[in-house]
Amino acid sequence: MGQPAQQQDVPGVQSEMDPTPDCGEKSYRGSGKLTGKAAVITGGDSGIGRAVAIAFAREGADVLISYLSEDNDAEETARHIEEAGRRAVTVRGDLSDSQHCRDIIELAVQEFGKVDVLVSNAAYQMSHDSLDEISEEEWEYTFKVNVSAMFHLVKAALPHMAPGSSIIGSSSVNSDMPSPALAPYAATKAAIANFSASLAQMLGEKGIRVNSVAPGPIWTPLIPATMPPEKVEQFGDDTPLGRAGQPAELAPAYVLLASDDGSYMSGARIAVTGGRPIL
Repeated sequence: MGQPAQQQDVPGVQSEMDPTPDCGEKSYRGSGKLTGKAAVITGGDSGIGRAVAIAFAREGADVLISYLSEDNDAEETARHIEEAGRRAVTVRGDLSDSQHCRDIIELAVQEFGKVDVLVSNAAYQMSHDSLDEISEEEWEYTFKVNVSAMFHLVKAALPHMAPGSSIIGSSSVNSDMPSPALAPYAATKAAIANFSASLAQMLGEKGIRVNSVAPGPIWTPLIPATMPPEKVEQFGDDTPLGRAGQPAELAPAYVLLASDDGSYMSGARIAVTGGRPIL
């Protein structure tokens, strides 16, 4: 099945993908599960982050999305949030900078007065066939964006989170079935799953739930921007369901974990992998 072979520069632009990912723009229907909530979503401009932002807004939440440099994608996501009748705030910048992570939370508190849901979703990856191809700088940058940012965001958000709040980390099937071509990324995704489980136990007494979602191969801008065209063409074909997933197919899992429907779910990891198992 697959997709046409294609390539983009990092970080990738959703509007230039063929086919354009389905983020639930036409399909997601809300039912008030997040009415009155304020959410922060990193990497909210496109892919899974956009799908979650659209779903959260249609469930009644105001949403701040952070993104690296994809201004047009971010504006498109903000438009969908506002069309749902909710407030949209966009923040441009690099999550490898710890101060930027703190600034994101500070702005959310200024705009919304609180943080009810924090989704640490933004990620960096590159495909390499040899360890020699991975520079020290790339290794450290991958961990800063994928893992350290979550630490800084959570630490800054906690004073503004009340009982009933929710933290969600985006892990990956790579945490359990690591692709050797994505070694740094896979290691960070295992760290996110582990850190989320630690936080769930640490923050339970505060009434704050912490969970993670483990996507399988999902059709997002990260794929054509970080994989060679021949791998893009076959992306997702080797799953039991025989295809890559769409970002819209992830959004309901995040809504469950953010809403009162998941009120007794903490320390969990939801697999949305097209049939690939996680341990």
